[in-house]
Amino acid sequence: MKIHFCGAAETTTGSQHLLEVNGKRILLDCGMYQGHREDQLRINREFPYFDPKSVDCVVLSHAHIDHSGNLPNLVKKGFKGFVYTTYGTRDLCSIMLADAARIQESDCKFLNKMDRRKGGDGCVAQPIYTEQDAEAAMRRFLTLGYHMPIPIADGVTLTFYDAGHILGAAQVVLDIDDKEDGRHKRLLFSGDIGRGDNELLRDPEAVPNVDIMLMESTYGGRFHEAPAKDPELFISTIKKAMKRGGNVYIPAFAVERTQQLLYLLNRAYREGKLPNYQVYVDSPMAVSATEIFRIHPECFNQDVYNFLFNERDPFGFEQLHMVRTVSESQRLNNLREQAIIISASGMCEAGRILHHLKNGISRDNNTVLFVGYCAANTLGRRIMDGALQVRILGDEYPVRAKVQALDSFSGHADHNELLDYFARTGGSKSKVYLVHGEKECTAALKSALEKKHSGEIHVAHLNTCITC
Repeated sequence: MKIHFCGAAETTTGSQHLLEVNGKRILLDCGMYQGHREDQLRINREFPYFDPKSVDCVVLSHAHIDHSGNLPNLVKKGFKGFVYTTYGTRDLCSIMLADAARIQESDCKFLNKMDRRKGGDGCVAQPIYTEQDAEAAMRRFLTLGYHMPIPIADGVTLTFYDAGHILGAAQVVLDIDDKEDGRHKRLLFSGDIGRGDNELLRDPEAVPNVDIMLMESTYGGRFHEAPAKDPELFISTIKKAMKRGGNVYIPAFAVERTQQLLYLLNRAYREGKLPNYQVYVDSPMAVSATEIFRIHPECFNQDVYNFLFNERDPFGFEQLHMVRTVSESQRLNNLREQAIIISASGMCEAGRILHHLKNGISRDNNTVLFVGYCAANTLGRRIMDGALQVRILGDEYPVRAKVQALDSFSGHADHNELLDYFARTGGSKSKVYLVHGEKECTAALKSALEKKHSGEIHVAHLNTCITC
């Protein structure tokens, strides 16, 4: 058996790991690479490390775009096999891949318009894939639940275990009867691992009898400041912010983070812990994702599962308003009463949150509350780091609103939580390959694991092939 690392090796984007076993080629994830624009376009458009037509099937760990986002292009380039994934991941991909296509088409339309204004032919940019390509990719999906083994190739059986990361996220287990060396091997691809003790989801499961492990290292050497579940801190932060007399703007990713917030606000209103402030979710993607969450109780932890059947709707309450249209969004600029406005994107790089920040960031009675990670060089990071003035949609605005950040909502296990996950994973784990992490993070996790584990610990390098 051979494993070819085609993405998310010493970086956190473009997850793609190609297995060759018993004459078949199995691709683990097919994510979008994000980086310098030229590299990003070349890698995502061309698949430089393998021919899509040669892939027999794909196993998808979860719906985040850095893991699923290039599936439409894989199909466009000639992939004809099944994409195996969980029910929740399939439903999230149905909206997320189409949205990714719309963003590409919109960006290209804008760039071509600018080129025509400069006297060009208006053909400088083409999307990697279209909405039609995304729809075609969805027709390749074959879904199954956790703990439901299924043969996917000669001598290879797939089983999904809960990863506790986002709705439907899975650890991928392949039980392999390798005909080349006559040995049975159990390979575990971790996907992305959640922190555990999540407001909505179940904890990551412990997988037994693992021989070979591809393990994520996103937060190697990094530590969360707050515990995973701290609802009282969130509610007290909201109450203090509202006492300042303005609105609370919460940049939040449409999938997972928004639903966590709605569940906590729902509980707070039902338990009388918050005054009667109105809550607006202004993100069409978040509205659609919330509908998908409602139909997947199999992913919820026991508290939310019980709440679902006792109260019917974990994400709906009297004070909540779901905003879909542009006109509804624009009316939020003229609210007469204080409100909590949740809007994407979480890093403030796109989406309707930009219009709300443009309208409210310069008012000293407002609050901007960050509930997730913001990467370097994003607008969100600049605001979090204390910028006195920021550029939003082409104009400069002074930052007078109070800026706060809560660390408890991260969907990624930190350094210690990854070590705990590794310890709970059973089996010899004789060969471990660290993927999905920046170089310094992967190195930090490797060093820590070597002190605790006698098996081989390796760092996966891009475009290298190993034999197991």
